[in-house]
Amino acid sequence: MKIVVDDLSGPKTAAFLEEHVQQMRSLTPPESKHALDLDGLRKPGTTFWSALDGEVLVGCGALKTLDPLHAELKSMRTKPVRRRSGVASRLLQHILAEARAMGFARLSLETGSADFFLPARRLYEKFGFAYCEPFADYERDPHSVFMTRTL
Repeated sequence: MKIVVDDLSGPKTAAFLEEHVQQMRSLTPPESKHALDLDGLRKPGTTFWSALDGEVLVGCGALKTLDPLHAELKSMRTKPVRRRSGVASRLLQHILAEARAMGFARLSLETGSADFFLPARRLYEKFGFAYCEPFADYERDPHSVFMTRTL
């Protein structure tokens, strides 16, 4: 598996992210959905990575700059047939290393509170993320949990 910076111009990436956004919409009320679409991920200050197994897109993740020392982990997704195969762990390790290299001191994230998101929360806990209060522009929401870690 290789992890590459993706410019979000390819149709495979667009389809992969559209599946992600649609799934989040099916699981979360509209006012609680924080997944970024292609336009949101293309904004300055956001870096997007794709995980490829050969030519197959198997995962993705992004970093959104909040301030010079703080970034937000966004758009973590693993292809459904590849869940629990190590894709997310390798991708998260890569993004953590990249965040350090970019000079960030803290990485935070928002994820869902429903049972569907439990594997994601366990992954983040395994990598040292702790639960925290809402950060940036987020507000308390029963459908969201917030996590952070120092780098």
